Amino acid sequence: MDRPGHSVRESRLARRLGLHDHLVGALWTAFSATAPALLPAVLALSGAATGARAEQLPLWEAGAGVTVISLPDYRGSDERRSWLLPFPYLVYRGEFLQADERRMRGLFVKTDRFEIDASMGATPPVESSGNEARKGMPDLDATLEIGPSLNMLLLQTNDRKTRLELRLPVRAALATDFSHVNFAGWVFQPNLNLDLRDVLDQGGWKLGMLAGPIFSDRRYNQYFYGVDPAFATTSRPAYNASGGYAGTQFITALSKRYRDFWVGGFARWDTLNNAVFADSPLVKTSQYFAAGVAVAWVIGESKTRVETNQSQ
Repeated sequence: MDRPGHSVRESRLARRLGLHDHLVGALWTAFSATAPALLPAVLALSGAATGARAEQLPLWEAGAGVTVISLPDYRGSDERRSWLLPFPYLVYRGEFLQADERRMRGLFVKTDRFEIDASMGATPPVESSGNEARKGMPDLDATLEIGPSLNMLLLQTNDRKTRLELRLPVRAALATDFSHVNFAGWVFQPNLNLDLRDVLDQGGWKLGMLAGPIFSDRRYNQYFYGVDPAFATTSRPAYNASGGYAGTQFITALSKRYRDFWVGGFARWDTLNNAVFADSPLVKTSQYFAAGVAVAWVIGESKTRVETNQSQ
């Protein structure tokens, strides 16, 4: 539950920059919260255009939007934050670098059935003084996760409106507060991703569903769930995390691109039952739920046109 007085917090980063944390936290959360939740979900959809055929579309499109998002402080936390945040909207349809409302990626290898691209994720920073379970412990820096993903096409209908992929992303996590960067471990998130186009009997609506287990190494789990003896209390004993199974995630998202704006929403539910760190004193709930809605307006676009098949 949200506690009065902690919606706006003064962080180490804010003090360094002389800014209030409401601004700094909003900027960080716009990036780090939507990357692991909003983007890979809404994000597991199949592109900005509505047709499945090859089309001549702008090389790039740019705009701005706003999102309302609610998520826990971290997976396993029973305290959550809600944010009203601005975000940039960018679509780029290059041969190797591609970005849209789904994700940003670099295509290193691509065939009809396989592709290798860059996978990204992130987690928001946590001010320990604003989280009851972590009070008195060091703050959690935001993490950026990046690494390769092998994607395999399992099923695609002739009209390209249904597409099922197996995705195997492996990412290294980097923790930072802008003054330093530390390696925080490895994450492996194999998942099945189903994209459906023109759902709800309406042209242009896209539904994405993703499900799969999460695995993380000892260093990553220790960063989030470990308790050093120096910070142990009678209600928070020392704890050393091990690597292994870290729960299962389920994401669903719905979006539509109109001529001059885009709308989307997502919901994500994780279960931490039987996770290797489930007995950590920092895990207060085995359930994780995040949700958000967003709208973006397209402000400008390239005069250069490129041929693209949005079902790919």
